[in-house]
Amino acid sequence: MPLNKQRKLKTFTLLFFIISFTTFLFTYTFRDPSLYFFKYALRLSDNFFSKGPCACPRCMMEPEDDPWFAERFNQSVNPLMTRDNSVLSDETLAWWQWLQSERKPTNFHKVVRDVFHFIPDEALYMDAGPERCRTCAVVGNSGNLKGSQYGAIIDSSDLIIRMNQAPTMGFEKDVGSRTTHHLMYPESAVDLDSTTHLVLVPFKTLDLQWLISALTTGTIKETYMPVKTTIKANKDKVLIYSPAFFKYVYDNWLEGHGRYPSTGFLSLMFAIHICDKVSVFGFGADQRGNWHHYWDDNHLAGAFRFTGVHDGDYEYNVTLLLADKHKIRMFKGRSGPVQ
Repeated sequence: MPLNKQRKLKTFTLLFFIISFTTFLFTYTFRDPSLYFFKYALRLSDNFFSKGPCACPRCMMEPEDDPWFAERFNQSVNPLMTRDNSVLSDETLAWWQWLQSERKPTNFHKVVRDVFHFIPDEALYMDAGPERCRTCAVVGNSGNLKGSQYGAIIDSSDLIIRMNQAPTMGFEKDVGSRTTHHLMYPESAVDLDSTTHLVLVPFKTLDLQWLISALTTGTIKETYMPVKTTIKANKDKVLIYSPAFFKYVYDNWLEGHGRYPSTGFLSLMFAIHICDKVSVFGFGADQRGNWHHYWDDNHLAGAFRFTGVHDGDYEYNVTLLLADKHKIRMFKGRSGPVQ
């Protein structure tokens, strides 16, 4: 075939393809332009966000992160205990048993085996990656939640983490109604519905034994004080806060301040390690500078600030620093600013 004819054929084929494709594209977008542009925008968004460590516009760990945060944050440490990661170093075990002066504990490893015969044994939430954008609300118990109207914002999160007593009935407009994870220890135990994960924060081996007892026979009635002998909870949703992660929080984030971290600070660190976007509610004093629970009538300053074992000021300062560095979004209550 002569060269000119070949060129004409290629040109004609190319023009035919362009006209056919343009006609198809015009017809498709004319019939449902919103669908086309939505799908195009979605693909563009996916391609853009997939370049980062998570699918959120901003991730907990950024490639070039703040040195203060990068020095403390270790994403490889699992906040939850499993049978596989339950072996503690001698140092960690001794420190953990010292927290509440457990002098003659039952064999820790035997108790752990018993626990994981009773509750699920699986590694959860260690799935961070470019496809995930997990939003979490950490809801503290501060009186600054009164009148805040944060309920709808809290309930819109993927995971909603509460701690200790934390009632929601009657306070829904301010604190929300949903709970996915509830952190507690024997002395602060409450009943839960069947959809909520009970996250036991153990301070001693007896706490692990209490968990089995409280969900079965109810034989353990006292730790260092009387405790609930039985609780309502779904045993298939029970999780154990890892003592190793407990010590990591104490060493890395609190740098040894206080005897051990508060449940609120442990809840915050739990969220920072399993979530991509963290919003914090109900931490700190109320608008008058008083420290009390949102369900309390007693507004005496210091009602839960000075416990003798936690350094509340240091914990709160770290929390504010995380907000300043845009690692968390902190909602300060009705009259306070949002960071």
